[in-house]
Amino acid sequence: MRARLRPWHGVLVATTVPLDDRLAVDLDRYAEHVRWLAAEGCDGVVPNGSLGEYQTLTGTERSAVVRAAVDAAPDGFTVMPGIAAYGAREARRWAEDAAEAGCAAVMLLPPNAYRADERAVLEHYREVAKVGVPVVAYNNPIDTKVDLTPALLARLHGEGLIVGVKEFTGDVRRSYEIAEAAPGLDVLAGSDDVTLELAIAGAPGWIAGYVNALPRSCVQLFHASADGDLATALPLYRELHPLLRWDSKTEFVQAIKLSMDIVGRYGGPCRPPRVPLTEAQAQVVREATEKAVAAGGR
Repeated sequence: MRARLRPWHGVLVATTVPLDDRLAVDLDRYAEHVRWLAAEGCDGVVPNGSLGEYQTLTGTERSAVVRAAVDAAPDGFTVMPGIAAYGAREARRWAEDAAEAGCAAVMLLPPNAYRADERAVLEHYREVAKVGVPVVAYNNPIDTKVDLTPALLARLHGEGLIVGVKEFTGDVRRSYEIAEAAPGLDVLAGSDDVTLELAIAGAPGWIAGYVNALPRSCVQLFHASADGDLATALPLYRELHPLLRWDSKTEFVQAIKLSMDIVGRYGGPCRPPRVPLTEAQAQVVREATEKAVAAGGR
């Protein structure tokens, strides 16, 4: 698989993982999903992120999902696995596994078993960087309770430990602060519902959730936003935003999988401890998805 110069750029889909009725991972269906996303104009996939329910997968399953993505990916299509783990040694093993599979980059959360201090975060990324594969940090202080502040990102980037960051705080001001503190660090849109704002600010990529269901519309949104074509981007953003905001809700996996089912893709069930949406939540997602499709979304 031929990699792009900066494989973490563009629209990278944080993929859902298809589970069958017995909640077993369906690798054939996953590979088909990767091929479809590539055909729909996406630039890559990020398996084993939170949307991919990595916390509930066995080690064998995590490794198999990465290899299924690599095998399905056409030339120039990025596979950048999430390698989050409780400790640095385990995260390093997942980075090594990704490198052995031929992945062009990896995405790494800070330690997520406890509220790590700055020294622990630095050591975490130093350990994983030893593998030699480019690392995109993932800043999600909502879930990890560890905030990769602009100053901390500057230290990580200054040591050559990271090439970019998936920014998930939802604070669009962060993009400018990070650019000032760490020139050259790529700030990637990480929350679907601030994609337009971060693309306008210069984000060279979007690690996206709702692209699983509506790839063409989302790809069009990102490129129009990045090009400053607000006449195209704003109406599309308004149409999609009732769905995009689910990416920042607790039930984001269930919502995106439901939308996939509605548009004719396979979303399917989730593993525990996630439970199905309430009927009221499902109705909101259903109506927003049908409205987006009726407006031309696909």
